[in-house]
Amino acid sequence: MAKSETSVGSEDPSSSRPWESYHTVFTNAKAGMEGVDKEKVQRIVYEMSKGSKYFENEEKKEAYTKQKIENMRIQYSKLTAQDISHHQKIADKRILELEATRDLSRIWLHVDMDAFYAAVETLCNPSLKGRPMAVGSMSMLSTANYEARKFGVRAAMPGFIARKLCPELLFVPVDFQKYNHYSNLTRKVFQKYDPNFLAASLDEAYLDITSVCKERGITSGEVAEELRESVHLETGLTCSAGVAPNRLLAKVCSDINKPNGQFVLPNDRSAVVTFISSLPIRKIGGIGKVTERILKDVFGIATCEEMLQKSSFLCGLFSHSSADFFLSVGLGLGGTNTPQYRMRKSISNERTFSATEDEALLFQKLVDLAEMLSADMKKEGLFGRTVTLKLKTASFEVRSRAVTLPSYISSSEEILKHASKLLKAEFPVSLRLMGLRMSHFSEDKNGIPPDPTQKTLSNFILSGDASGVKTSDYRPLVSDVCDNTFSVDENCCPTYCAETSCDLRDSSMENTASDSTYSCHVIGNINEELNETVVPQSSEPQPKVHEPTDTDHTIKSDKVDSYMGQLEASSCDRWEIGVNCTNDEAGSVSDQKQLFLWVDDYKCPICGIEMPPSFIEERQEHSDFHLAEKLQGEESGNHRRSFLPQQRAPQRGHTGSSSRQKKKQKSSPTASKYVPIDAFFVKTNQNF
Repeated sequence: MAKSETSVGSEDPSSSRPWESYHTVFTNAKAGMEGVDKEKVQRIVYEMSKGSKYFENEEKKEAYTKQKIENMRIQYSKLTAQDISHHQKIADKRILELEATRDLSRIWLHVDMDAFYAAVETLCNPSLKGRPMAVGSMSMLSTANYEARKFGVRAAMPGFIARKLCPELLFVPVDFQKYNHYSNLTRKVFQKYDPNFLAASLDEAYLDITSVCKERGITSGEVAEELRESVHLETGLTCSAGVAPNRLLAKVCSDINKPNGQFVLPNDRSAVVTFISSLPIRKIGGIGKVTERILKDVFGIATCEEMLQKSSFLCGLFSHSSADFFLSVGLGLGGTNTPQYRMRKSISNERTFSATEDEALLFQKLVDLAEMLSADMKKEGLFGRTVTLKLKTASFEVRSRAVTLPSYISSSEEILKHASKLLKAEFPVSLRLMGLRMSHFSEDKNGIPPDPTQKTLSNFILSGDASGVKTSDYRPLVSDVCDNTFSVDENCCPTYCAETSCDLRDSSMENTASDSTYSCHVIGNINEELNETVVPQSSEPQPKVHEPTDTDHTIKSDKVDSYMGQLEASSCDRWEIGVNCTNDEAGSVSDQKQLFLWVDDYKCPICGIEMPPSFIEERQEHSDFHLAEKLQGEESGNHRRSFLPQQRAPQRGHTGSSSRQKKKQKSSPTASKYVPIDAFFVKTNQNF
């Protein structure tokens, strides 16, 4: 414990060995790097990186990690003996509960191809065999063969640093078409042993071989040996396998005898406990370098067994889910059931390249990404509505920009059309990584995509549409298009989900998880947006701005109330709040458009569709669509909703006579004035 604390606090500019505190790039957790001179690698990485944008970004991350560790130490020191005793009881109870879930009836096999990309390139070019080689470029490496790993070269390392570590290193460009081909060949083999195998990536998979062992009367080790031989015969490539009672342990086992080896952990509790007791925590999937440092520097935890010994502190200082994960790791527990099929939620791709601010080159990168994304979507029959653009600047700042469309798309032309607008809004900028993601898929993969504004059944019932009467005791659910966008609390403003939306004006987003995760930072200022009306922009002279009246101020006040958790209206009612469509005296059609407020300056207040301010024409068409939709409803004589606020007061009595009176009430065609749909479009054209 004292040793690790000294290491963490030794980052002194006057130190003669500053690289020792530079916690980046190197890890001995990768197969083939066990005998590498760690200090030499750290020193070279430090010297080659110092002064670069990458170095500055790593320093920021290091400062954040240190602050996190320091905060955890402060909390640790505040725990009293009584607190520790209390949390120990909780931990002991939770350990017993988790132990009761242990399942030793299944046999899981994890298969991992050996240095897959490099092995494929060597298979296609035998002259590379036995020579240190990496797939990638001077900018970034995708992987390295075992000969190169002996020098400390590894995936996710800049090529120029790798060349410094290994002057004889050969670079081979990435060829994903080739890797996909060989990946498909391996999966044909996996399917023979488990038709429902779980593909974790192109080069690894989990197989439940319980049935195979029972039906054929052979051991799990024999199945692993046979599968590895079949893969070699089919592809010419080698792989390693791990067999264990659950997936977590099987993945650890597959890494023990790499390359071209296997390890079998018996389905016996004592064998599992013995195996896990001395296992370094970094070997566990889900524990990265930051978590490893926190556990080591704060709690002195270096092995999985020590997690159980320090269980009281873990339960006291970590969240319930994190503590459960750590305790499960200490017990050697993992997933045993085959996960049920769930429809894909997103599909993406990204590419890293040398930093450039050439707009033409960046646009060509975007064209390539759009074509690849479209091809992947068509292969799976997917149609999506939300396009997300991921960018990593030359200073390693990660940004994410998204737009949700009114219709489902899959063609590269449509994807490129909207993605290019998001990219143009960021210029000028120097980028080193770009990615595209599509989400919000249609549930009908092969048919016509459903209407995104279609409400859910629960929304229909709770909003009173079935009976024509709203019940004040219930608040309607948000429309279906917003199910993953809003979370409504009575005591706070709507919170936008970072999974599907982001503030397109924020230029300082940072990905705190990993480079492959799309990070979205949402800043919502409802009051500011409510005090500013968004007027559709056009190259033509704008009509005269409508001066706010008392009615308008009332509308804005109602809008504020609706955002403060009082969402008592359906999509049509929200239109009544945002736009005055029932009284010509309150303003013309152009005035109505001015009161069409985009939530947080990019979300439609009626259907939840997201469009950034730069989508001027699309926003204009969208507001016109809702105006036309509203006027069509009025023209058909459907004025029932405009009377709902007056009906709420007598509803509370729930008397039979009042119910009968309500049934006799009928809306009058002359109760409110409206603009016919043909007149609306004539007037709109005149205004613009």
